[in-house]
Formats: sequence, C-alpha cells, structure tokens
Amino acid sequence: MTAPYEMDTLATDAELGNRSASVRWLFTATSFLSAFLLFLIQPMFAKMVLPLLGGAPSVWAVALLFFQGALLVGYSYAHLLVRYVPTASTGIVHLAVSALAFAALPIAIPQGWSEPPPGDPYLWQLGLFAVAIGLPFVAVSANAPLLQAWFSKTGQRDSADPYFLYAASNLGSLLALLGYPFLFEPAFGLKALATIWTAGFVALVTALASCFWVVRKTAATAVSQLETRTAASSRPEPDWRARIGWVGLAFVPSALLTAFTTHVATDVASAPLIWVIPLTLYLATFVVVFRERALIPRPVLLTLHAVATLLALLQLAQTEKETWFYAAGFGVAAFVTATLVAHRTLYEARPDTRHLTEFYLWMSFGGVLGGIFAALIAPQVFSEVFEYPLLLALSFACRPGALDLRTQSTKSLAALVALLFAGAAVLYWGPTVAYEYQIGFGGWGATAGIAAGFALLALAAWRYPPHMLAAAACLYLTVVLLPSGVHRGNAERSYFGVYRVIQSSDGQFNVLQHGTTLHGAQRIRDKHGNTVASTTPATYYHAHGPMASAVRLTGMISAITRKEAKFGVIGLGAGSLACHSASGEKWRFFEIDPVVVGIAKSKKFTFLANCQPNADIVLGDARQTFAKEPDESYDLLIVDAFSSDAVPVHLMTAEAIRLYASKIKPEGAFVLHISNRYLDLEQVLAATIPQIGGLHALTIEDSNDDGYAVTGSTVVVVAKNWQVIDQFRTFPGARNLPEPHVRPWTDDASDVLGPFMSQYHKHRW
Repeated sequence: MTAPYEMDTLATDAELGNRSASVRWLFTATSFLSAFLLFLIQPMFAKMVLPLLGGAPSVWAVALLFFQGALLVGYSYAHLLVRYVPTASTGIVHLAVSALAFAALPIAIPQGWSEPPPGDPYLWQLGLFAVAIGLPFVAVSANAPLLQAWFSKTGQRDSADPYFLYAASNLGSLLALLGYPFLFEPAFGLKALATIWTAGFVALVTALASCFWVVRKTAATAVSQLETRTAASSRPEPDWRARIGWVGLAFVPSALLTAFTTHVATDVASAPLIWVIPLTLYLATFVVVFRERALIPRPVLLTLHAVATLLALLQLAQTEKETWFYAAGFGVAAFVTATLVAHRTLYEARPDTRHLTEFYLWMSFGGVLGGIFAALIAPQVFSEVFEYPLLLALSFACRPGALDLRTQSTKSLAALVALLFAGAAVLYWGPTVAYEYQIGFGGWGATAGIAAGFALLALAAWRYPPHMLAAAACLYLTVVLLPSGVHRGNAERSYFGVYRVIQSSDGQFNVLQHGTTLHGAQRIRDKHGNTVASTTPATYYHAHGPMASAVRLTGMISAITRKEAKFGVIGLGAGSLACHSASGEKWRFFEIDPVVVGIAKSKKFTFLANCQPNADIVLGDARQTFAKEPDESYDLLIVDAFSSDAVPVHLMTAEAIRLYASKIKPEGAFVLHISNRYLDLEQVLAATIPQIGGLHALTIEDSNDDGYAVTGSTVVVVAKNWQVIDQFRTFPGARNLPEPHVRPWTDDASDVLGPFMSQYHKHRW
C-alpha cells in the first residue's frame, strides 16, 4: 500500500508533467501559427503586386529581399526587447506593437501606389511592401526569437534548449507556402484571404498574451534554474569569429535561394507556384537539420552535397543537353543539399540561450546580405545570371573546416596554392590547347571537359575541405569565363530578365533570346553567306503566320471601308511586327522594359529603323499604360508579352481580357499569343473568356516550321461579335476553343497547376 506522502509526491509529479506539456504545447502552437501567418502573407501580397509590376522574375527576387530585410528588423527588435526590457514588461511592449499593426489591416495595395515609375522599379517595390505590410510583418517576424527567449525562462524541462520551437515555426511556414497555391488561393481568392489573415492575426495576439502570462507567472522561479543550466553549458562564449561565421553561413543559402528562384522563374512561369517551391524547400531544410539529431547523417549529407553541386555546375558548363529536366533536377538537388549543409553547420555553431536572440539577429543579417547581393547587386554587376553558379561554388565554404586554414599542414597549404595556380593555367591555356589539337572531349566541348577535370579534382580532395572549395572555385570560373550554358556571348540584363542577341549556328540570322526562349530573329545573310539587308519578319511573325495574317486582314477591311486602321501591340521584342505595317495606319507599341526598346532600336535589328523609324512606343506595364487608352479605339490589338517562356499571368486574367475588349472597336479584335512549353494557355482562355460575357473566340495554330525563318505559333483571337470571328475561320489551323477543364484566371486567383498538368498530359499523349 502506498504511503500518503508518496501519493502526494506522485500526484505533484504528474501535475507538473501535465503543466509542462501544456506550456510546451502552447508555445509550439503559437510558434506554428505565427510562422503560418508570416509565410502566408508573402505569396499573398506578392500576388497582389503582380499586376503592377509585370510579373517579372525580379518581382519575386525583390519580394524575398524585402521579407529578409523585414525579418532582420523584427529580429533586431526582439533582441533589443529581450536585452534591455525586463522580462515582466516585454510582453506588454510586444502586444502594444502588435496592436499598432492592426492599422495596416486588412492587407491591400495602399492608395497612391497603383503605378510604378518607368525603368527598374527595385526601390519602388521595396517601398510599396514597406508601406503596405511592413508593420504587421515585423510584428509577426519578431515572434520566433521572442517566443524562444520567453520559453527559456519558463523553467520547463527543455527550456535550456528551446531551438525545437524553430522547427515548429518552419512546419507552419511549410504549410502556408504549400497550401497557398494548391488550396488557399484557389479556394478563397486574395480578398477573402486578406480577411482570413486578419482573423488569424487576432488569434495570434491572443495566443501571445497567453504565452506572456505563463512567462510572468513562472519567470521569477525559473531564473536560478536557467543560470545554473547556462553555467553548465559546454558551448563557448561567441566571439567575433563566431558571429562572422553565423553571418556567412546564413548569407550563402539566402543568396542561393534568390538566385535559384530567379533562374527557375525566368523559364517556367511567372507565378506564385514557382516562387513558392524554392522557398518551401529552403524552409524544409531547417526542419531536417536544425535539431539535435539531423534527419540526414553528416557523412551522407556531405556526400550528397558534393555530388549534386558538382553535377549542377557541370550541367551549366555544357550546351549539349539543355533540357528542362536535367537543369531543374540537378539544380533542385544542388540547391537543397547546399542549403542543408549550410544550415546544419549553422545549427552546430549555435550559442547557449543567453545569446539566442543575438544568434537569430546575426543569422537574419546574413540572410539580408544574401538577398541584397542576389536581388540588387548581382543584376547590376553581372550581365547574366552568374550569381547562381557562384553561390553553388561558395556552398563548399559552408562545409565544416573549409575556411579553417590554421589546421592545415605546410604541405597541405603548399598543395592548395599549387592547385590555384594550376587552375589558373588550365583556364588560360586549356581552350587554346583543345582548339589547336582538336580535343573535343567526346563532343561535349572544351568548357565541359575542363569543368569535368575540376569536378574530379574536387572529389579527389574530399578529405581536404579547403582544397574542395578551391577546385569548386575553378569550376565556377570555367563556367563564367568560357562559353557555357550561362555564358553565351553578349547579354544585357534588367529588372525583367536577361536578353541575348546571338547569331544562329549557320550565321544567317541575328536572334533575340530572353532566357532560353526565342523572341525574334532577322536575316543578315542569305543561304550562300552573302550579307543582306532584309526586313522580312521571321520566326512567329512570318508573313503567313496568324499574327501577320490578322494584321493583313484588318488592313484590308480598313482599306475597303476607307477607315484609318489603328493597331496596338503589347510586347515589342525585336520589332518584327512593325514591318507588317502599311502607309496610313497608326501603330502603337506597349513595352515594359527600356532594355528591349534599346535592343529593337540597335543596329542588331533594323525592323523599326526601316519600317517605323518614328515608332510610337509607350513604356510601362501594359495593364497600367493600356488602361489609359480611349475606349473602342483599336481595330486590332496583339498581346505578345513574354517573360522568357512565361506569359505574365496578370495579362491573361479576366480583368485583363475585359480591359482589352473595352479598347477595341465593335468590329475590332484582339489576338493573344499563347505559345508556351509548360502551360496550356488555350485551356486557361477557354475557361476565362466566358466569364466576361459578350465575347467570341477561336484558336489558330500554325504548325509551320523552317528554322528561324518560319516558326510555328498558337494564338487565340477574341472579338465582340461572330461576324468578325467568322472572318478568321478561313485561316489555316483555325478551330473552336476546347471545353475547359481548368479554373478561370482572375486577379484574385490564378491556378497554375491545372494548366501545367494539362500541358503535361497533352504532350505525354
């Protein structure tokens, strides 16, 4: 029989255990909800901004930079709060700051921020984000370090190491990011989500108040316990070397996140789904390795990182197999493993709880520096996306011991210096030797062969991290200094992407590429190699293509009715369509990027110079500039705006189509160029056009293909009456729109997964 005092002790222990579990659950749930709201607001507001900024990949890069900067502000605020304000008052201050954030809710575009300035709107976008969501974002971002600091003072069994709450935060982040494109936006739309977010913020403030009540109740009795555990901690006091290490280990994955996002968004689709995937993977790495026992053992992780990153760099070094499958597969593997290595090394360098908020502050500072480098500095310094392979190479600096030269022997240091000099010699003389002795490296080219040599050298130096880093640096220089997948000759870069003007392999055409997608070509030599001054539009714009035929039909009708025809073109490209104009017609081009205008007016392309030397070009996003045009003033509008292979989503929504319809004459039409490798835009328009009402449409598919001279295309023609549409039915390849099986696109919600899967099944079968 149990003695009475033993029963009291058992009851007390059970009660304490239940109380401890309740406190842990409260802090875990609050951390989860805070991160969920923090990472739901990111894609939600970025999607609201898309119609203002043209859907360029830089929209996502600059959005990431803002979020990293606001995170730094939130972490700084939390650090100062914990360090200088008594624990019993920290919650009062934070709840007051959270109450101020209600002034910015519900989330929406603020008045006076409806139109960005022409050119590169980097600072304008940062200002818009700061004004619209800065206060609530900072208030919520401060919760992660603040809740961990509070939990460390509750006297719970695991309060000495509250970093487990960071894993709970990242699970909330993952749910928000994965749920946004697949569930939340399709189910609710942006306006409803803004209201739901406000309700969630109310629940969060209530949960924070509960956490603070627990802290005030237990902090006094927990101080001595915390001091005892801290005194027994085996972790050394952080010095400036440790702090610089925290910054560097956060810098590389943060910058790589932005660089990889830009790389992917340029050539797939300018939509939240694509932007969400890299960020989701980035956050998932915290869940995997930011814990006492990483889910992947260190030897396995280091092996995967080396293999994946070297393969990704080798993929960039060659141009023989440039399929989306290889580029995306190797790129994702390298990005994930590099981020895992950096975050695991960062976790192993963490301090004790006395320096918890400082640790997160320096970590956030490194993240901001990475964002600034990849989003603002790199586009100004590099003409192509050289920061992506650079950061892949720098990820080798995140491996344990990679920068610790003090432990290297004299012989090892001499070998390191010799490796660097040998690498420089190979880069300088290697291509010449390969050319003189006709060394083709099995058809892969000199760049790929030299890169493979450096990759093998990196693997051979497996036991010497500094030497692996040096070999990876040589591999990076090979990719960016020699002709490769990321170095294809002269290029120009802007907020809206990377443009290259190259000559075709046969030397007959100057070709304009945006990313890897063709955006125009002009013949400069005939088939015999003689120089010609041709102004015949090529590629999609050839004389018998649907866009040229639409221009010709509209011109003929205007000539018969003796009315002056007015044409609008959204997307200038190389200026090819200008040479389909006739005397007496009015043409106006709408182009978002000044760099494109400069290319179209350069000596590399002479369509504008020869056919419309005084072309009327309006700079700015078409949704903003075209809205200012008089209603019912255009006979034909051609929407041919691409961001690499991605049609900006905001130019294909119901609101955009309604705008186009309002600007064409009753007998006019507009043509939407929908050629796309990854999205079934015909399905999107089949679902979206009926939402407007009073419009009729058909598809015209041109399957002709003769290199750069003639390239096939698919367009959808939309008009206000059947008589106009019937005139286009005579075109080869004309057909009715299919029955839609995807959701319509609106500014409030645009499902990208459905069109992606539709295109996948179409090509598969």
